[in-house]
Amino acid sequence: MPEAEVMSEPAVVSPPGTGKPLSVTALRKTYGGVTAVDEVSMEIAAGEFVTFLGASGSGKTTTLMMIAGFCEPDSGSIVVGGRDVTRLAPQKRGLGFVFQQYLLFPHLSVWENVAFPLQLRGVPKAELRRRVGETLEMAGLSGMARRRPRELSGGQQQRVALCRALVYRPPVILMDEPLGALDKKLRDQLQTEIKRIQRELGLTVIYVTHDQEEALVLSDRIAVMRDGLVDQFDTPQELFERPRTPFVADFLGAANFLPGQVEERTAEHCLVRLDTGGLLRARPQSPPRGARVQAAVQPGRLELCPPAEGFCTGTVETVTYVGTLVRVTVRLLDGTPGDVVRLELPAGRAPAVAERVGLTAQAADISVFEAEGGG
Repeated sequence: MPEAEVMSEPAVVSPPGTGKPLSVTALRKTYGGVTAVDEVSMEIAAGEFVTFLGASGSGKTTTLMMIAGFCEPDSGSIVVGGRDVTRLAPQKRGLGFVFQQYLLFPHLSVWENVAFPLQLRGVPKAELRRRVGETLEMAGLSGMARRRPRELSGGQQQRVALCRALVYRPPVILMDEPLGALDKKLRDQLQTEIKRIQRELGLTVIYVTHDQEEALVLSDRIAVMRDGLVDQFDTPQELFERPRTPFVADFLGAANFLPGQVEERTAEHCLVRLDTGGLLRARPQSPPRGARVQAAVQPGRLELCPPAEGFCTGTVETVTYVGTLVRVTVRLLDGTPGDVVRLELPAGRAPAVAERVGLTAQAADISVFEAEGGG
């Protein structure tokens, strides 16, 4: 049996917003004294698409494997549908799993691969035929039911693996970088298909990826992980527009960081005197007056303006065309050597290399973080 197949009794999927959540409480896992996952807790509602996002070694896959039952936690608990499954074997948890590797039976047809989980559960033949047919049709694979895996493209094989995980309607589907081996165009197509199927069936999905764009496209909420911890668990919009830590701002938005000191803080704004000398207005933030801070702004939220009107000035160093966008780097004139700020602008507004420019941004698009150690 392929490793992706997790046996259980058939389960009915609840529509979004109903049913009991999947709860993870204080999960911890160490390997040889190294903490891979450190006190991770979260609740995931039925019908929600949640992504664990992080770089290699962040703990995202280990957390997923503990939920699946392939890795036993040192401490903590996992509750699915009101049932504690922390110490249950994988096949007794009733969860579906889709890996990056397709793990299909090479000697079986598409139909037979998808039908296999139902056969294991003794589903009556008429019901089996109906459910396999519906699942294949939903994934656009009805015309390929008799083909063997070797006769399919990588994207088609991954859709078969997804169908096999969906066909017995598990309460939760776990996906470990399922699109990692595909090219960008195919990844984009399958992201759309996965999201469509998830919404149509009201599936609860926990997805692992290191790809920020993929996480933003697919997810209702994203857990940004680092060093075994969850830095922020929030909606894509909140993570992108209101990051709570410098790491989230940098990892998700590739933010520029401008050092300075809080000059004024009111209920309406936070004024930061940058080390370059300019005065920057940000949305209301928590650092007190006089605190050393880093002002973070994403490349796509920066604008060019006349030098005298910006919160800092510089010289355009590079302009790179990327389709409808241009990526611009500006070397700050009044900063320390090596200070470069990155912008993303519409292609029609590209500046000239060596042009002197000012930089500005809306206060609502600027986050302010207190500098570590106060400076």
